[in-house]
This record gives sequence, structure tokens and C-alpha cells, in this order.
Amino acid sequence: MEKFVRISWPLSWRLLMGLLLLVSGFAVSEAYDTMDPHGNITIKWDVMEWHDDRYTAVVTIYNYQLYRHIDHPGWRYEWAWPGEEVIWNMWGAEATEQGNCSKYRAPNIPHSCEKKPVVVDFLPGVPYNQQVKNCCKGGVLSTMTQDPTSYAASFQIDIGTSPAANSSSDDDFVLPQNHSLGLPGYTCGPAYLVPSTTFTSDGRRFTRAVKTWNVTCTYSQYLASPAPKCCVSLSSFYNNTIVQCPICSCGCRGAAPTNNCVEDEHFPSLIQTPNDVVQPSILCTNHMCPIRVHWHVKLSYRNYWRVKVTIANFNYVKNYTEWNLVIQHPNLLSLNQVFSFNYRPLNQYGLNNDTGMFWGIKYYNDMLLQAGKLGNVQTEILMKKDPGLFTFNEGWAFPRKISFNGDECVMPPPDDFPRLPNASLKQSYNKLMMLISVFIFLILLL
Repeated sequence: MEKFVRISWPLSWRLLMGLLLLVSGFAVSEAYDTMDPHGNITIKWDVMEWHDDRYTAVVTIYNYQLYRHIDHPGWRYEWAWPGEEVIWNMWGAEATEQGNCSKYRAPNIPHSCEKKPVVVDFLPGVPYNQQVKNCCKGGVLSTMTQDPTSYAASFQIDIGTSPAANSSSDDDFVLPQNHSLGLPGYTCGPAYLVPSTTFTSDGRRFTRAVKTWNVTCTYSQYLASPAPKCCVSLSSFYNNTIVQCPICSCGCRGAAPTNNCVEDEHFPSLIQTPNDVVQPSILCTNHMCPIRVHWHVKLSYRNYWRVKVTIANFNYVKNYTEWNLVIQHPNLLSLNQVFSFNYRPLNQYGLNNDTGMFWGIKYYNDMLLQAGKLGNVQTEILMKKDPGLFTFNEGWAFPRKISFNGDECVMPPPDDFPRLPNASLKQSYNKLMMLISVFIFLILLL
């Protein structure tokens, strides 16, 4: 009779496996961001005119995110019509496909007869008679923090309706369906009717939209990319150790999908034939991240201490425009001065002001150039030493969390943080004693 041996995993291993499964489950299903709990992109449709067989609407895309902007090539807004609607005219944007409009005769040809139209923003410089307010930015949206004047985009659309949507009753009205922004990581919910928007131009007369409906889109870093996009390295003046980014932070060298990395000595041939580069080409490193953030504890004064932060771009074919950095650190409550960067605290939880956003100065360093072309930006941060709070012990001087362009970066494990000399000596002593104890235990077993 065969005997079956039951393997009993240690309790610590079982707890760790359970925690990993729990975290992975949340990563797939949730898009909640603790540093921007109310952040989303809202698409608002305001029906301005309603006729028997058509209506005119102003569509506005609002980026209600504190630090996650929409970069080039921009949004591509798609939806599905509930019936046989067509787009007769558009201003401020255009549909990418006209579709099959064979049942219409000139000169009355719709702008688009697609069942699922895809709309893109106009580029700057289009004729004035094709523009509307907040249009023509190439699909790029800033964040509410960096530029409150450029976080919205609008276009006007003239729609021919079908019987399914040709009703003035909210109960019978069928809204467009299956909305998408065409952006990695963003998921859009269904359209829902909201109270009609009120408009005024002079503060004296007010008008209302005939109907208003919203679509809410949220972001998930896991859906955007299973692998992280940045990592963090650490160093300090009181320790010669430089803690590098964890190995394989964003992927392992030579393994898909990051196996198209570029060796440093091959860089000249790459820039001579940029048209041959189809996918982003990252410099070959142990961490394989396109972005590395280095935090260096530089100096310690009597009442202040200074940190140098460097953002390095290892991507040979991408410039990061309007980049931003979000840092969580307990001493940001007493931040005194920031050099060469803009800064704003992100106080989302009352008095717990431990999170701040940093971004470049316009026309100076708001573009992080690609690798090989001075692909880094730097700042120094001066913070006041708070009595009872400040310490260099136990890695307190290093950040708890860092995000680049809204994506959380991989941090080194806390046990690897640069330690004070006495702490390092104590740690080495503890490791030595542990090795001696294991050695003695193995001898006793023999």
C-alpha cells in the first residue's frame, strides 16, 4: 500500500501566498487610487437642440485626475449607436471613418454613417470655422493640478436620429452604448442621464440643455500594463552603498515583452535609422524600466536636510512631455523649498499632508528627453527637521511611494535601504550571529 506524504507549508509561507492572491485579485478588479481617490475621466453630452429627426450636442471630455494626463497620440472616443443614427456634421473633431453612406445622395452626405464611430480631436491650426471652445489639442489633456485651463476637450456633433432614439421621454430615450477612450488602462461605464447642465454667458440669463448624460471612465495600472513602468534607486551621504532598482522590476532582460532592449554601444546606429524602430526600445539594464527615479539624501544641516531627486529616461524613442512625479514622504509636511521643479501638496485626507506632486517648469524642463539626449531632469528639495519626527534611522529619510505619470514605481525592499553606520554594523553583527547559530545547529544534527 502506497503512502502519501502531506507537505505542510510553514505558516509564514501560507500567509504570504494568501496575501499575494488577495493583492492580485484587487489589482485585476479595482481601479482605486489612494493618492487620487476621486480621479476619473468624465464624458458629458449636452443636447443643445432637439428636432423631430435630429439633435445637436456638445460633447466635453473632462480629465478629473490630479496627476494622470493624456499624452500624445491622445484620446480616440468610440461608442455604439442604439439605432440607425448618423453624424451629419462635426466641429472641433472628426470621425476617422465615413462608413457606408450609399443610401444618401449628394449634396446631403453625412459626415459618418458608422455604427461604431471613432472620433479624434483636431490638431492645432485647423480653420476657425471648424473650431469650438476647448477643441483642437490633438487629443492631449493636461491634469487638473498642472494646467487647469487644458484639462478639458470639446466638440460639437449634429446627429440624425432613428425611431429608437427619437423620443422626448427620458424613460424611452436610448443612450449611446459601449463607450471607449481608446487609451490603455481606461475602462468606461455605461451612459446615464443626469440633471441638465445650466449655461450662462453674463451671469444674468441662464439656459439649460435639453438633455445631459455622462460617461465615467476609470484607470487601472494593471490593465494598462501588467509590468511596471518605472523603478526607484536610493543612496545617501552617510552610506557608500547605492541601492539599485530591484532586478527585473519592469521585466527581465532577454525575456518578452522587454527583449528588444538596446545595448549602449549600439545607440549610434539606432538614431541613424529611427524609422526602422517600431516598438519602444529600452536601454538594456538589470531592471528593464524606461524610467528610473533616484532619491539621494544629500546633506544634513542643523535645522534642515536636503534631498536630490533625478529622473532618468532609458527609452531611446520617447520623450515624456508634461511629466509629473508624485512622492509620499512623512516630511513633506515641512517642505521648505523646491529647486527647478513645480510643487503642489496633494492633501486628500485632512491634516495628513504627506504626499506631493512635482512637475517641470514650462519651456525649461517640462519635457523629459529620450535616452542619449540628456535624458534626465533633476531637482533638490529642502525640508525642515521636525522635532520628534525627523530621523535618519530605519530608512525614514526615504520615500514610502513614488509614481511617475500616475504609474506606481517599484521600490527596493525596506531591508535594503541605506542605513546609518551603526545600524549597518548592527545588521552585519546580527547576520553573523545568525550564520554562526545555523552552523552550530548543523553540527549538532551530525
